[in-house]
Amino acid sequence: MSYDDRHGGPYDRGRADYWYHRPWQPHYFTGGSYTSGLVVQRDMTTQEIAAYSAGYQEAAENGEQKDWG
Repeated sequence: MSYDDRHGGPYDRGRADYWYHRPWQPHYFTGGSYTSGLVVQRDMTTQEIAAYSAGYQEAAENGEQKDWG
């Protein structure tokens, strides 16, 4: 399955959360990250939550995370 990977979208936010060592917490932005409206899990559709989860899971399978060292 493929997901819309636009910056700020659910899939992108899932990947970013894993990269930055953040917990699984579905959300996305209506436009660009941190420059537009935030949509939180309670307001997301099941498809949006699935896209976030897919981004998070794919990043976890890749195993690469930011090195804060």
